[in-house]
Formats: sequence, C-alpha cells, structure tokens
Amino acid sequence: MEKSSSSLECVKRQHKHDAAAHQCSSSVTKHIKAPVDLVWSLVRRFDQPQKYKPFVSRCVVQGDLMIGSVREVNVKSGLPATKSTERLELLDDTKHILGVKIVGGDHRLKNYSSVITVHPEVIDGRAGTLVIESFVVDVPEGNTKEETCYFVRALINCNLKSLAEVSERMAMLNRPQV
Repeated sequence: MEKSSSSLECVKRQHKHDAAAHQCSSSVTKHIKAPVDLVWSLVRRFDQPQKYKPFVSRCVVQGDLMIGSVREVNVKSGLPATKSTERLELLDDTKHILGVKIVGGDHRLKNYSSVITVHPEVIDGRAGTLVIESFVVDVPEGNTKEETCYFVRALINCNLKSLAEVSERMAMLNRPQV
C-alpha cells in the first residue's frame, strides 16, 4: 500500500494539531475494504453522523449544510453525555477532508477539534480506503493526557469500526455478482 508524495503531504498538513500544555492530541487509522467514494459518502454527511456513528441517536443541523453550520447531536444513553453541539469547520469533497469542532454540550470534551481524511488504497487487489482521524482536546481536570487520549481514541476506534462495517456491507450489496 504505497502512498504518493502529494497524499503524504496532505496527511502531514491536515493532521497537524498544535496541542497546548493542557491538551492532548492523537490520531487513529482504519483500513476499509470499500471504495473511497462510498466511504466518503458516509463521512461527509455532517448532517447524518448516525449513519455510522453508533453513539449518535439523533442529529439536527441548523440552516444549510456548509462551513460554519452547527449541528445538535443527541448521544445514546450509557455515555457520560446526552448532547453535543458541533460546528463544521472544513468540508472538501475533492480532497476528502472533514473538520469538526465541538462548541458545546454536557460532556468533558472541551476545545475538541478533529479532522478526518479519506484516501484511496488497494486492499487484497480491490479498491479500498484508508481513513485517518486526528484530534486535539483539553485534558479535563483530574485526568492525565494519557487517560484523555485513550478515551477519545476508543470513541474514534468504535466509530471507525462501525464506518468500516457499514461501508463494507454497502460495497458487498453494490458489487456485481460473478
């Protein structure tokens, strides 16, 4: 799975977060056995994160879907939150980049900002996708950087696992039968 130099530069540029002393930053990657256009069609839906994010029960976007749009997300019970208010910071359909910042909610993820990029690759001789999600967030009082990063990476891993399952299921349904 070789990457072009322009792809590597895009990754370096988009996933560089300057974390302050009271913040942590990390990234998570996921290889998905589905074409990049199919995966991107799910990721880019700022207005419908529940299509693949298992902790989201409902999402309402205020106004048109564009940079600066705000969504109110209801979180399923069992997590230490019930709602999150998030702003669309970046949406590039050509480069497959989505950026989101949490601007409110009843959770401990203060000053949380994330970028997700979607890249074509070949997996087992078929069209596949490499998804990279990176973030920066304040470390809550009483927690360490390691604990905070572990918690956020676990949430992202869960979301990306679900994204892979949904995408791969859709790819199988769309694949011509031999």
